[in-house]
Parts: sequence; C-alpha cells; structure tokens
Amino acid sequence: MEPHRWLPLEANPDFLKQLGIHPDWQFVDVYGMEPELLSMVPRPVCAVLLLFPITEKYETFRTEEEERIKAKGQDVKSSVYFMKQTINNACGTIGLIHAIANNRDKMNFETNSSLKKFLEDSLFMTPEERAKYLETYEAIRVTHESSAHEGQTEAPSIDEKVDLHFIALVNVGGHLYELDGRKPFPINHGETSDDSFLEDAIEVCKKFMERDPEELRFNAIALSAA
Repeated sequence: MEPHRWLPLEANPDFLKQLGIHPDWQFVDVYGMEPELLSMVPRPVCAVLLLFPITEKYETFRTEEEERIKAKGQDVKSSVYFMKQTINNACGTIGLIHAIANNRDKMNFETNSSLKKFLEDSLFMTPEERAKYLETYEAIRVTHESSAHEGQTEAPSIDEKVDLHFIALVNVGGHLYELDGRKPFPINHGETSDDSFLEDAIEVCKKFMERDPEELRFNAIALSAA
C-alpha cells in the first residue's frame, strides 16, 4: 500500500494560530548555542524542535541506541504523549504535536481548535493509534499543507525525497524527553527543570551535531512565552 505523504513543512509561525492556539506562546529561532545567544531566547521555553539531516552516521547511531535501550531499559513516565510517524514528510507537524501535547496545560486553545480536538480524542490511544488517527484527520492535514505552501521557500514536490527531519525535546515531570516518531519510544535524556530546560535541550542538540561534524544543516527553534 502506498504510504501517506504530505508536503515537507518549514517552521511557519502562523501554523500555531491556524491550529487554534492563542498567541501567548510562539516559535523563535535559536541563533546559536553559546550562552549569550541563548540568553536572547524569551523565557520560559517549554519545547525545542531540532531540524537535522538523516545521514548514514545518524542511522547507525539510531540503531545502536535502540538496541542499547531495549537491553538496558529506561524510565519513561506514562504521562509522556508520544506518537509514531507513518506519514512521509509529516515530521514537522508531529514535532509540533509532541511539543504542544506535552505542554497542553500551559496552552490556551480556541474553542474550535482542531489540534485541541485531536489531542483530546487521542489522549488514551497508543502511539500507533495516534499515527493512524492523524492519517485520517483532515483538519490538521489541510493546515499542514497550507502552511507548507506559505513557507519562505517554494515547497518541494510531494514526491521529493527529503533527508531533513524534525524531533521535539520536552520536559515532562522533570525529565527531558526526545520525541521522534521514527523511533519506537521516547528517549529519556535525564533530569531537567523549567529554569534549565533550554540549556539542557541544547546540550542534546549539540550531541546530534557532534555525531555529524561535517554537516551544517542543523536548526533549532524554541517554543517560548510570547
């Protein structure tokens, strides 16, 4: 069966508004990983999205990481909202859903918000069921497509192979989780706090960059208080 496929998405700030979220949170660019550049990011920060290239080195690491965690185990709180990715090119939207879903107590949704309805409907689903539900959830797909067309660069063709991928980093219950729909489970990166979350998340981003030192295609955006 042909896999579901969406247009690749840029980090379009209007996307939150289109999904029915009040503008008291906003996505802002993280211009660099040095303390003085991080100090320019408005606080508090409740999630970080990292865009990075899927390379051979990364895929090798991903397989090894999965085997290591399966062998040793890890602590993942049941309150972490995690979904699998079954739609090609939907990683930007899934990263955004992960960011919002794990901070829904901080968000103000419009009454008719399509994302609010999706989160309420899918709250007690498995990660696989959430992925299947998204495949049929027209309101988010339509918003994703219109947002992809509004990006700063021309949207690539829907069949174009894109080797860039979004993941979300969030703080749930004092632990920093990496949420990537291509992985079988969330990755617990250790303890964090509301105050240190941005710095802790950036340390995780740095590890991605260190694994692929020749690569330049990395970009981090923070979900910050407006």
